[in-house]
Amino acid sequence: MTVLIAIPARYASTRYPGKPLVSLRGPDGEKTLIRRSWEAAMAVRGVDRVVVATDDARIRDHAAGFGAEVVMTSPDCQNGTERCAEVARHLPGFDIIVNLQGDAPLTPAWFVEDLVTGLRADRDADIATPVLRCDGRAVAGFLADRREGRVGGTTAVFSAGGRGLYFSKEVIPYTGRTYADDAATPVFHHVGVYAYRPAALAAYPGWPTGPLETLEGLEQLRFLENGRQVLCVEVQAHGRQFWELNNPSDVSRIEAMMAEMG
Repeated sequence: MTVLIAIPARYASTRYPGKPLVSLRGPDGEKTLIRRSWEAAMAVRGVDRVVVATDDARIRDHAAGFGAEVVMTSPDCQNGTERCAEVARHLPGFDIIVNLQGDAPLTPAWFVEDLVTGLRADRDADIATPVLRCDGRAVAGFLADRREGRVGGTTAVFSAGGRGLYFSKEVIPYTGRTYADDAATPVFHHVGVYAYRPAALAAYPGWPTGPLETLEGLEQLRFLENGRQVLCVEVQAHGRQFWELNNPSDVSRIEAMMAEMG
């Protein structure tokens, strides 16, 4: 099966305008968010092509400058999945299209590799996405973000067979207790990566935006609201920390994680 990774990157972010071009300082110096996300995609094994998908000339020029292939997409795309659907129309013929969002530079390569393996093995799934069991420190961080009015990580609940039941920016399921920093919890962090089958991805832009997607602001809920099968693939951190850059305050958090991981 042939695999394409598309990295959606939008300059006009509501919460953080210009986010893809924000610099992140790591042990290897300063690099922009989009460059670090592209480097994460390039480290994934078994991928046939990697492209940056954007509607902004500044991102296009910057990405081309460090060697990325760029596909220009419409400014009317509502989210990264719609942008990936447009890429798939421009570049047909791939069996699996991966959406590695441009705000997740800490995504380990094996998250994506496990995701593709899971979708290949489950012929009934239309889309697959990774979930990571939280320790107590991660859950405490999610809850602190919510108390302080910040959009933190997304959490997921799923069936015994791995079928996604719901995704939320709130911490679900409710546990009513605290955990030691290194204790395993029943909360799963949804990692913002998706692997789509072409037919489901092509259908997505034609579906209306439903109430759950509107309320949560989570694009994957459109698949659930239209009865599609979302496979949640549990991945292992193997000591790596993971976080998306959602808000300006996340810059220092991600830089600290990069410094800690070396």
